[in-house]
Amino acid sequence: MKRLVILGGGYGGVRVIAGLLNHQLSEDIAITVVDRNPYQSLKTEFYSIAAGTSADKDVRVNFPEDKRVNYIFGEITAINTEDREIILEGRTERVEYDYLVVALGCEDIYHGIEGAQEYTHSVQTFQQARRTWAAVGNLKAYGKVAIVGAGLSGIEVAAEIRESRPDLNIRLLDRGASVLKAFNPKVQEYVESWFIENQVEVLHHANVEYVEKDGVCNNGICFVNDVTIWTAGVQPHHLARALPFQKDQQGKIIVNDYYQVPENKHIYVVGDCASSFHSPSGQLAMQQGDQIAEVLLAVLHDKQPKKPKAIKLKGTLGSLGKSDGFGNMFQQPFTGLVPRIAKSGVLWLSKRH
Repeated sequence: MKRLVILGGGYGGVRVIAGLLNHQLSEDIAITVVDRNPYQSLKTEFYSIAAGTSADKDVRVNFPEDKRVNYIFGEITAINTEDREIILEGRTERVEYDYLVVALGCEDIYHGIEGAQEYTHSVQTFQQARRTWAAVGNLKAYGKVAIVGAGLSGIEVAAEIRESRPDLNIRLLDRGASVLKAFNPKVQEYVESWFIENQVEVLHHANVEYVEKDGVCNNGICFVNDVTIWTAGVQPHHLARALPFQKDQQGKIIVNDYYQVPENKHIYVVGDCASSFHSPSGQLAMQQGDQIAEVLLAVLHDKQPKKPKAIKLKGTLGSLGKSDGFGNMFQQPFTGLVPRIAKSGVLWLSKRH
């Protein structure tokens, strides 16, 4: 029996599952998926959970139902690569594998800033996004919300909270001279103008020195704050960072052209845990998942896999509430309703894939 275990049912993990199940598999192949939740959560939409503009059911999808795959739902506590087994919280039995796919995603990185982990809210997991909404939703009128980090996540969180709670005072702390530094200047200017029009205060050249329960200290000035949301960078999941393999400067596992760990070619890595030329995204994880599925189909049937083609991303989309947005599509900047409709279309396809 060839035991394949997939850790994580996010964008990359689900595409590996779907890619395998779309083909005839040998009867000696056993597939097991391990995830903390009994559903796939669409992480790129967690900002709407945090703002309270979407219900849970709107951003989650049932896993593929197939008798060829077994699901185990629980919290992974360790990956034992020597004995090839997965240890789960509260379970005495261990999940053994012959082939392993690490698709655990990412988590916040706090850059050593005092109080950041203890006193900020997050949108990195479904549970964290729910807790963020509870904190924001329970604020009284004119409450103060600070979002640290003005990348894609920070922008969407700030905009969605503004749409959800027009009464709140929202402050966005941006380390750079302009929001969305990775985007076209046209997009940057459009988003800056949107925040001005919608009374979201943006502090550029931010340097958060520490965070307290009721405040944030930035560039020597400390201000009172009711809720602080952290969107200032991510790192690979701590279980992936703990694996004894070579990593890049971001702590991501270095893989070969087949997404295999060179030191242990029976282990594959996808998405935020895998070193890549591209920035992390759901789109990247899905394409990698498709390619890993093709490689595994060959390997599990004792054939030589074909080298995957170079990844080609289609662009990046972001939302400013439910009727406005921005993005880079076809290597061109787009703003307004069109990219927002396009993002809604991508979500629709993701839920029905």
